[in-house]
Amino acid sequence: MTTVYTVVILALFVLILFGFYRMQKKHVKFSNRVFIALGVGVVYGVIIQLLFHRESAVTTQSIDWINIVGNGYVSLLQMLIMPLIFVSIVGAFTKLESNKNLGKISFTVLATLLITTAVSAFIGIMSVFLFNLQGAEFTKGAAETARIADLASRQEMVQDLTVPQQIVSFIPTNIFADLSGARATSTIAVVIFSTFVGMAYLGVKRKSPEEAEFFAKLIQSLYKIVMRIVTLVLRLTPYGIVALMTKVLATSNFAALLNLGKFVLASYVALGLVFIMHMLVLVGVKVNPFVYLKKVMPVLSFAFTSRSSAGALPMNIETQRKALGVDETTANFAGSFGISIGQNGCAGVYPAMLAAIVAPTVGIDVFSPIYILTIIAVVTISSFGVAGVGGGATFASLIVLGSLGLPVAIVGLVISVEPLIDMARTAVNVNDSMLAGVVTSRRIGELDDEVLNDTEATVTSSL
Repeated sequence: MTTVYTVVILALFVLILFGFYRMQKKHVKFSNRVFIALGVGVVYGVIIQLLFHRESAVTTQSIDWINIVGNGYVSLLQMLIMPLIFVSIVGAFTKLESNKNLGKISFTVLATLLITTAVSAFIGIMSVFLFNLQGAEFTKGAAETARIADLASRQEMVQDLTVPQQIVSFIPTNIFADLSGARATSTIAVVIFSTFVGMAYLGVKRKSPEEAEFFAKLIQSLYKIVMRIVTLVLRLTPYGIVALMTKVLATSNFAALLNLGKFVLASYVALGLVFIMHMLVLVGVKVNPFVYLKKVMPVLSFAFTSRSSAGALPMNIETQRKALGVDETTANFAGSFGISIGQNGCAGVYPAMLAAIVAPTVGIDVFSPIYILTIIAVVTISSFGVAGVGGGATFASLIVLGSLGLPVAIVGLVISVEPLIDMARTAVNVNDSMLAGVVTSRRIGELDDEVLNDTEATVTSSL
């Protein structure tokens, strides 16, 4: 009967996909299709779990096939990350009329990402205090024990890495290896390499304008090709989201959610407050938060379901340019920097919360203002180079806890609810990246308010 039930589940899933295909043919608005996909995925996933349980053979086999659509979609987007970073940043240099804004753009993007990360770390610590989270409350099961053993081996990779050594690790030694994503810091390495290529172009432009013009045309051609691929892949978003959401709800451990409910609630409260902080920053730069939210929800929905900041990069950049009115140069810098620097959720809130929870277990007064500032400083510095893919938060936590001399077991003890928290963390990461773009574009006077306030100007108009 297992095979029969699996076939029925997959047949229904194919019908769901066909329904979204019909909606696309009838030109149903893309954002509406995304939200419908989110809801359908939730309902279908809950039904599968209620009928067959998350660990049953039926659920396992069904989700394995459904993953072809969900994970396949994420893989297609991840395929574009390195090429998109390269052509986006180099292309931004070729479109600069002058380099007078280059320093201001880079500084403002980085400052926004890092300052919001510091504030996010503070919010995470305050959330721990508010909910009175204590390390002794977390229990250890078989899965947690295995996870802790794995973390112990992973910590050996970073425990002897000083902050200066960590900074050096960002510099690419083999750009071809980094273009393949071989290292945890490959994304920031590609950003650095692309920036050097762009600066070299500006130098060639002054001395050999003809060669520079040829190179600029080549890069613009590559950019258009890559962005065309982006458009083709983004059209698959509703299908990907319904598959990803079905998997999340069908395989979630709701018993663990109840056991660690206070930690999950504290995490979501902290992430919610960070999101509110983002909205206040928008108000400060004279951007209507409600208009902004309406335009970015498709991107945040994908980030929430896929748990991949890097995978959201194509839609992130396109949304900044076409929906929010951010100039192309800033959008490319903010999007590319945001997947490897200053991620508010994974590299801000989460490691700060874990540090504040575990510190009292080793006799540290976590209420000390000096120690709170120490956590915030370490979290902010360590937020450089955190990969915008699954596992980035774990990597950031290992660095932070190791730098503070704290045990890493806490990271393994929350493994059961990690995916549920990671969904919101990723959405916050992506939102901060777009926030940096809007703030920077406003500062240099390039934010197009006409596009920003035009309800018809969306990234989804051609999808």
